[in-house]
Amino acid sequence: MISIKSLKKFGLLGSLYVSQFMPFWFLYQALPVFMRQQGLSLKTIGLLQLLALPVALNFLWSPLIDRYGFTRWGHYRFWIICFQLLIAGMTAICALLSVEHNFTALLISIAVISFLCATLDIATDALAINLLKPHERGLGNSVQSVGGSLGAVIGGGGMLILFNRWGWSATLQTLALIMVVALLPVFWHQENVGNRQMVVDKQYGNFTDKLSTSSTSPTKLSASYFNTFIDFCRKPGMLNWLLILLLYSASTQMAATMYPPLLVDIGLSLSEIGWLLGVIGASASALGGIVGGLILFSWGRKRSLFVFSLLWAMAITTYLLPAFGVISLPILYLVAISTFFTIGIMNTATFTIMMDKSSLETPGTDYTIQSSVGILGSLGTGSVSGLIAEVIGYQGVFAISLAMAIISVLMIAKRTL
Repeated sequence: MISIKSLKKFGLLGSLYVSQFMPFWFLYQALPVFMRQQGLSLKTIGLLQLLALPVALNFLWSPLIDRYGFTRWGHYRFWIICFQLLIAGMTAICALLSVEHNFTALLISIAVISFLCATLDIATDALAINLLKPHERGLGNSVQSVGGSLGAVIGGGGMLILFNRWGWSATLQTLALIMVVALLPVFWHQENVGNRQMVVDKQYGNFTDKLSTSSTSPTKLSASYFNTFIDFCRKPGMLNWLLILLLYSASTQMAATMYPPLLVDIGLSLSEIGWLLGVIGASASALGGIVGGLILFSWGRKRSLFVFSLLWAMAITTYLLPAFGVISLPILYLVAISTFFTIGIMNTATFTIMMDKSSLETPGTDYTIQSSVGILGSLGTGSVSGLIAEVIGYQGVFAISLAMAIISVLMIAKRTL
């Protein structure tokens, strides 16, 4: 039976991940669809993925988030509040920029939002790792998946629907306001920094957990900085696990990046795409996250991940149906529901294992290294997916995505995580 204390933890995590994923899904789902409707080429839409490069490189500054903070506010709570307010502010600025007349300034602003989201991600995941006990991580990551799905509904599908009715400016102003309101549970949370202070002192010597100058010498700080990455990658089986994350993310993002433009080319409106991907799809992802957490609790990590990966690879084959001209509405809903549902259950499993492989001394860094590897795979295939689609068509893109998925399934089957 779940205790009241655990329910409070899950409620906080849900609000955190809703907040975190709203701007993320705006960048990855709503913006490409909006830009395609404005006439941008598939190649350009694919290259828009590079705006999210900070999300893939945030492991480079994750040790700074682990080491420095403001204990009076709560170490990671401090960073979450600061960066989410900055993201809301930048979103409000974007609302004042015209897509037609301020395109360069808009891209720069979105790049800044991407950097802020990347840093917020470090603090959010680190807080979750410290908050959840090992036996709570399966259900905790179900909550993460549900929160991410709700964030997708708001930031992705919801924004597309509002775009269609209110236009660019009012829609982004609404998103900024929602992000500020979503911070309320974080303000009420009291982070326990006592245990963390002891393990950090042990890890880094005379390090001071404040926004001030540390008494640790620059040479020691530099050595500990690089050793953090080296020691993590030397863990048994870690390189194999990172390769699995790379292939899974690359396969998923290559297909997901080109599916919304395909829907535009078929003739669906912004509102229709918003409902299909941002509401129906995200709801299926949330359901997948819940189912994944329950199964993970009963079956364990490895068995669940293997079964989930098989279902996910099978779901990717459905992308080929509309690519070959089968574009009836039931088929489009089948594609959205099956792919989002299996991504939901896969994310629950992978996120849980990523937490298991993260230490309490450097949770932000360890978890971020793993997520960065996956995002690098996503950016790599997502950014070239448009070029591939222009050369060999949507069919070729989805076929390559399926091939990578099959390889990752075989790796999961043969290796012990």
